[in-house]
Amino acid sequence: MPKKNQEILSLIPDPAEIESIKEVILANSVMCGEIPAPTFEEGRRLVFMRDRFTEAGMEHISVDEKDNVAAILPGSSGNRKILLSANLDTIHYAGADHSMTLGTDSITGRGICENSLGLGVLSALPLVLERLNVKFESDLLLVGTSQSIGVGNLGGIRFFLDNYRNEIDFGICLRAVQLGRLSYASLGMLRGEIQIEVPEEYDWKRLPEGSAIVILNRLITRLQEIPLPTNPVTTINLGSVLAGNTFGTAASTATLRFEIKSEEEGRTEAMEEQIEEIVEELAAENEVSVSLNVVARRNRGGISFSHPLVKTTRSIIGSLGGEQVIAPSTGELCALIDKGIPAVTVGLTKGEHLHERNETLKISPIYRGVSQLIGLLRAIDKGYCDE
Repeated sequence: MPKKNQEILSLIPDPAEIESIKEVILANSVMCGEIPAPTFEEGRRLVFMRDRFTEAGMEHISVDEKDNVAAILPGSSGNRKILLSANLDTIHYAGADHSMTLGTDSITGRGICENSLGLGVLSALPLVLERLNVKFESDLLLVGTSQSIGVGNLGGIRFFLDNYRNEIDFGICLRAVQLGRLSYASLGMLRGEIQIEVPEEYDWKRLPEGSAIVILNRLITRLQEIPLPTNPVTTINLGSVLAGNTFGTAASTATLRFEIKSEEEGRTEAMEEQIEEIVEELAAENEVSVSLNVVARRNRGGISFSHPLVKTTRSIIGSLGGEQVIAPSTGELCALIDKGIPAVTVGLTKGEHLHERNETLKISPIYRGVSQLIGLLRAIDKGYCDE
């Protein structure tokens, strides 16, 4: 093994050391997970994170206009800043049951994998580092970000990066699952809603043509006819449909939500134009209102596979016996990429039933995930990830 790799791997703490102080990580994750935080309603979680940062004695704790919460764990020199982020919001509505069940080696509950554990690790990190006697020259900038999911369109982290006055040298985005995940690039992505409305004065003698569901069916057929390249990979996912109210009444409204992803530069924009043409044609043919509303976009980009940050992350994941799952991201990493900040997204444990009420993560792999994170932070701090 090359000397440099040996030096990097020597920076990784033993997972058993993390296990010995697991209580704070698990407690913070469970308490955070039981606080509802739909996108645009993250306030209570923000307060939770701010209180944990205060208890840890962190400096420059702040909350901005977008409800991001940030704090600095100062290094000995502060010669560089390493950002760590985890999103505050979840896909679950405020009235849903957010109770968590702690098992022998699992935690089950809505949002524990998306992304309560990420927040739990972020908030516990200062105490974990203190217990391990790990110190840095660099400042660690810890940020809980708002408005990350769905129509939030990464509004929180984009606002934070636009308004942060100091240079950020590296970024790490924390995701609960899956352990071994490594994202260093972003896909081109577009999320949209197509709404169909049949006017009240519509001639219902034209049924079934007058039903919004029938028109929606035509729309879906047309979308499926759009040719998709297989290399670079491009996909269109028809995610959800909302239409109609009862058996005997023709639906007057219908909504389709979809997502386009592509590895090809400019492909999502080209497909958006195709979809706009389909929307306009259906509206004219059926004499109804058909509208396209784009709710989120991502640009394709990222650092290279050969970048020292990627190489180092891969070495650390491999040294802990983990399988590497390399895939592009459409999450917060995209905002860092847009700002030209070298960054990766890493997973912390294993989980299943994602986005369901019985979402479950495994506890024991967390120790490897946190060891991996600390090893990566130390490698960045010592300059091993510099180009």
